Amino acid sequence: MLSIRAYKRQEPLQWRSCLVFLGAVLLSLAISALLLQVHGKPALHGLRILFAGAFGSLWAIEDCLIKAIPIFLCSLGVAIAFRLQVWNIGAEGQFALGAIGATGVALAFPDLPGYGLLPLMAAAAFLLGGLWGLIPALLKLRMQANEIIVTLMMNYIAILILDYLVYGRWKDPQSFGFPMTPEFGPGAIVGKIGSTNLNWGLVVCLVTGVVVWVFFRFTRLGFEFRAAGENIRASRYAGLPYQRLVCLAMVLSGALAGWAGLLEASATINRLQPSIMVGYGYTAIVVAWLARLNPLTIGLASFLLAALRVGVENLQLDLQVPAAFGGIMEGLILLTVLAGGFFMEYGLKLRRTA
Repeated sequence: MLSIRAYKRQEPLQWRSCLVFLGAVLLSLAISALLLQVHGKPALHGLRILFAGAFGSLWAIEDCLIKAIPIFLCSLGVAIAFRLQVWNIGAEGQFALGAIGATGVALAFPDLPGYGLLPLMAAAAFLLGGLWGLIPALLKLRMQANEIIVTLMMNYIAILILDYLVYGRWKDPQSFGFPMTPEFGPGAIVGKIGSTNLNWGLVVCLVTGVVVWVFFRFTRLGFEFRAAGENIRASRYAGLPYQRLVCLAMVLSGALAGWAGLLEASATINRLQPSIMVGYGYTAIVVAWLARLNPLTIGLASFLLAALRVGVENLQLDLQVPAAFGGIMEGLILLTVLAGGFFMEYGLKLRRTA
């Protein structure tokens, strides 16, 4: 009788790990095609529409990059917390608070020029997003509250605060009853890069990603983050300030998600409205795990998940696929890649037993 035994690899797969990742993604696409076929849609034609919608034109690629900007910043923030084994599921709420903070400043000082107003909006988004991340950190440290539950529940509170403002005090009297704020003034809008549809948030992402990578790779505080994340008990025994690290991680995590909210409200929509909440904070969790919490590979994973969103929008229009299909594909990609991660760490051997 043959049996299968798993063994831990002595050496990393190196470049072959790319093949494992690619195989996992292809498997998820194959399962998605099968689901399309079961739903009565042409599977191969559906995949062609998916790829053409995401990569078939310059406009499509720009759309992918625009959607990747908030996903990247939320993912980067989530990865900082996850590095410390603090499970921040609240990027969606921190994104909302960042958008609220930026909008409050934009509406309070509509006549300020951009060089004065945009830094104030960035500071407000940073502070409110960071504060929304700090609250569950303090509850975790002082009351042993589960940060997964707390951050998840705070998402709903943040979204309700946003709804309260756009349906009430901040509602535009000229919006014909629709829940939205007045459009931002010129000084509150993050501009486009040249003649493209891309906004300067893309540059913010590039700079922020490099800064976070350098922080973890070359600074003492970054080493403390990594050491505390590897072994919490050992880090406390070694005298690392674990509680302060947790608070700092959650503040930075929330602040980066808050910046994502600022850019989405200012550069993409030019106002605040409920439709700004499209699940970027939840997608960020998938991206962070796909990228193995690496700030540099988070950029690629963010672009791929944004491309998936754009492609699924095309599927909805052309084949009348349900909107939930995009969420199914995201989940399939995460599950197959995480399962593929097993083969990066372990190999399989066939063994003959009596």
